[in-house]
Amino acid sequence: MATQHSKGEVFARLHNTGTFVIPNFWDIGSARILQNLGFQALASTSSGLARSMGRQDGEVSLEEKLDHLRDVSAATNVPISADFEQGFADAPEQVAANLLRAAEAGVVGASIEDWSGQSIYDLSLAVERIQAGAEALAGLVFPFTLTARAENLLRGNHSFDDTIARLQAYAAAGADVVYAPGLSSSEQIETILSSVSKPLNVLCTFIPDLNFSGYDELGVRRISTGGALANQAINATLTTANRMLEQGDFTWVLDNPPAPVIKSLLSGS
Repeated sequence: MATQHSKGEVFARLHNTGTFVIPNFWDIGSARILQNLGFQALASTSSGLARSMGRQDGEVSLEEKLDHLRDVSAATNVPISADFEQGFADAPEQVAANLLRAAEAGVVGASIEDWSGQSIYDLSLAVERIQAGAEALAGLVFPFTLTARAENLLRGNHSFDDTIARLQAYAAAGADVVYAPGLSSSEQIETILSSVSKPLNVLCTFIPDLNFSGYDELGVRRISTGGALANQAINATLTTANRMLEQGDFTWVLDNPPAPVIKSLLSGS
């Protein structure tokens, strides 16, 4: 069984060269399937977790999120990074304290957004939040990878210059990885990579025609899927359930993988 220290080292090394995919799980079962398929690291998804609990994104409490991270970390053997939303606090010192609690739950990485839930934080406060988190995490006895998210492109602020300025400021404040979900072109990615020296995480769902080798050639370090896998599972359930309800169709049973495959993919850590 891998230790948290070894997981932290593996996760940090993954960001040094090349490109890797970090798919987002929403429960223990999905995390184990992704791990056993061969992914080297996994990340949580706030929207996927919320929907699995019958809620909207942003409606999961800090304690529920920590329980979720603790359960999945204990059930898997690969590095786990947390979609930690806005840190479940506005004040920098509380964000730092909550990040340490996430580390205690077993994860070796986390992302922090600059979106409060109602608005984008002023740049000065957003930087203080990242700096406080980075300083607190530096005291851990294992490597912890902190990702800073600039939420502009998802929240109605389409100023690409401001997004770049924020990523640069977060990198200078101590973030290990930068992330601007909503990038929609290779040109935007190239501009960020030429402007910020830290590894870049890209959310693949906004550029579906760019494949893995394309991201690798650009120099992207990490590719995440956000809530897309959880959405696909929900959409498949809706489609199949409607076939049963409206058409009395059970032929979908033949499309499912055989039980031995499911059993092996759900095996323990």
